[in-house]
Order: sequence, then structure tokens, then C-alpha cells
Amino acid sequence: MTDPRPRDNDPEDDDFVPARALVAEVVEAIDAGDAAGLNALLEPVHGADIADLIEQLPPHRRREFIRLYSGEIDAEILTEIDESLREEVIEQLPREVVAEAVREMDTDDVVDLLEDLDPPEREQILAALDAEDRVAVEQSLTYPEYSAGRLMQSEVVTAPQHWTVGETIDFLRREDWLPDQFYHVILVDPRRHPVGYVTLGRLLSAQRTTRLADIAEDSFRTIGVLQDEGDVAYAFNQYHLISAPVVDADDRLVGVITIDDAMGVLDEEHEEDMLRLSGVNEESHVSDGAFATARQRLPWLVVNLFTASLSAIVISRFEDTISSLVMLAALMPIVASTGGIAGTQSLAVAVRALATRDLTSSNARRVVRRELFAGMLNGMGLALILGLAGTLIFGDPKLGMVLAMAMIVNQIVAALGGVLVPLTLERLGLDPALASGTFVTTLTDVMGFLAFLGLATVILL
Repeated sequence: MTDPRPRDNDPEDDDFVPARALVAEVVEAIDAGDAAGLNALLEPVHGADIADLIEQLPPHRRREFIRLYSGEIDAEILTEIDESLREEVIEQLPREVVAEAVREMDTDDVVDLLEDLDPPEREQILAALDAEDRVAVEQSLTYPEYSAGRLMQSEVVTAPQHWTVGETIDFLRREDWLPDQFYHVILVDPRRHPVGYVTLGRLLSAQRTTRLADIAEDSFRTIGVLQDEGDVAYAFNQYHLISAPVVDADDRLVGVITIDDAMGVLDEEHEEDMLRLSGVNEESHVSDGAFATARQRLPWLVVNLFTASLSAIVISRFEDTISSLVMLAALMPIVASTGGIAGTQSLAVAVRALATRDLTSSNARRVVRRELFAGMLNGMGLALILGLAGTLIFGDPKLGMVLAMAMIVNQIVAALGGVLVPLTLERLGLDPALASGTFVTTLTDVMGFLAFLGLATVILL
């Protein structure tokens, strides 16, 4: 639900984010210390949009916002706040507000909340839970980070596999502990092994005498409690799952994972890959201050400083060539930068394919051959353009030939580097998104300068 008040017809406004006019009014209420006005402004706004608004505020206004609005911050808002800011927000909230919000959450949301908190704040939240929920949350926290056990919720709706539709519906109507949202009734045997599940749609549309086993879904599959959450997200995406039961080492039901949590993992992994490809810490946020932003980016800039020195070393080896033909200094960046762009294109496709498991050891050879031929074709096309331009502008066919040959070499290197570097890092057990960009950029720069200046030395001097 978005802000229902009339807004200016601004093409930059988006119906699914807080309008700029609303943000401006909220800032005005914060600066005036008007708690009543702030509550009135945000009363019709969805909790997810309020969380976005909190993230957009600078630190000093965020603190004042929490002070004025703390009584209205509930589970829906707290779970939507970016995890990089969540601890800061919780520390500023009154304990009774945090306790009430936590009691409204499903256990998987509580686990997600606790993962990033220090022990004192973690104990404060655990103390607010009912005994049964606390046991479930503490059990989930014993599982490895980024595992299905951390992702699942313990509230599971089950039914014996021999029940009928009527028995199941009567059971659901009697119980008051059911989760706010669930998509399947999981069928279990007497030893609590999941053997199938029935969607709520089929449950409600079938006759009361129909056996649950007769309307169970073909898509049923279980997930091991220690399964990596990336594999879980892949399974949901690959097999179009809505929810899936989680089982322990003895195949007993311990929880369920729903599609919103699985898609949240996919979203986080894609965001991390994008940031890492740029050499940016995944904890970076638009609300961070200048000092924090600089501190997060500086390490990779230092790494790039050292790798860029390799290009400087290559150039220094051809000092005599550049001194004899000064025009080469003006043309070198063309070859290097074009190769860098081609390498980035190939790299982005390869890292994305590795993340979605479209690029595997079984098809790696074919992908490498494709990139090789694509690099050759791009290189020949650019070589024709640059070779003719070099000949016409400088009146030297040999210079045009050097430019053309260097472009072909660097495009091939860029295309191969863009796919081979992430494949190699993946084989070594390293994150391809984290370091590939630095290696590929260095490779294309060094090989571009080496090919161009080397060919110039041989052909022009």
C-alpha cells in the first residue's frame, strides 16, 4: 500500500518507493520534532516503504526519526530494513518496542535479525521470545551460516498422509498457531518424514472425502538442513518451487523454506556479485558517510594501484620506441581501453553464468571457443576501422597495420580472459566476482600495450 495522497505528475516518481514529496515532508517533520505529524504522514504507508525511507535518511536524521517514530516501528518495518543498518536501528529503539516487534516475527525472520547482532543485543531479543520460539531460534542458530537451517522457519503446517481434505480443513480452522503465510500442507508419515505436500488451492477445491495423498503435488522435494542457501535458491528458481520442507540427517521434518526467503537469497547474491565486480564491499550503502565509503573502497584501489604498475613496467620497456614515434603515446589508450571494455563484457556474462550454473565444466570448452571466435570477429571489425583511420590520419599504412594487428590480439585476449579468469578462480574455490575484474583489466592493459608497442618496434623502427 503506497501513499494515497495526490502527487505531482513527475515521471521520476515510482509507485513502489516513497515519493520525493513524502520524503521532503518527513524530513520537515523530523527537523521540527513533530512526532504527531510524522505519524500522520506515515500512517497509510507500507512498512517496506518506511524501511526504504529510513535507509535514505542521513545518520543524524535517522536517529531523530527513530526517536520520534519508535513507537510505530513494528516487525514488518524492522525485517525490511537493510541488514547493514539494522543493528544501528535496534540499538536506538526502546527495549519494549524491539520485544513486541520480535514476537510478531516468524522464526526465520528472527534468525535473520540475530545473525548480525552482537551478543548483548542478541540476548535481549531472545529474552523477548516465548519459550518454544526461543528453542526453535536457538536451534536454527546452531546450523552453519548461509545454510538451509538458517533460512528455514520452524512453523510448519503438517498433516498425516492418510487424512482427507475434510479432516485437514477442520484441523486448520481449529488451530490458532498457524503462520501468517503458508502455501502447502506437508504430508508426513508416523516418524515425521515428509512424503509429499498439497497446495492450499487444491485443498480448498477438492471434495472433503478426497485423500490428501491423491492430490499431492508432483513438484515435491526436500532440502537438507545443511544445504547451502545458494543451492536452495537455485532449486527454487530451477524447479519453480513455492515452498519446500527441510529435513535433518535422519530425513525428519525440521522446518520449511518459502519462496520469499529463497528469492531474497538470489537477490542478495546478485547484488553482491555486482558490487564485487566493481571492487566494492557488499556492505556499502547509500547512507554511509564519506569516511566509511572511502575506507571500504580503498583496499581494492590499492590493489589496482599495484596491478596498474605492471602496465607502467611494460610501457617503460619501450621507451626508445615511444621517443622515436611520439604519436604512439596518443594511440596506446585506444587499444588498451577497447580491450578493457571487451574484457568487462565477457567477464560479466561469465560471472552471471557461473552464478546461475549455466556455465559448468561440461560446457566450458564450448563457451571458451565461442568467446575466442567472438573476440576474433570483434577484433577484425575494429581492426578494419582503426587500421583505415590510422592510415588516413597519419598517412602511414604501416602504423595502420600495427593498430589493426594490436586490436585483434587484444580483443582475443580480452574475450578469453573474461571467461578463463572467473573459471580459474571458480576451480580454485575463490569467488569469481571478487577478483576477476582486477585480473582481467590488468591482463587487457598489459597485453594491449605489449602487443601495440611490440609490433610498433618490429614494424615501424
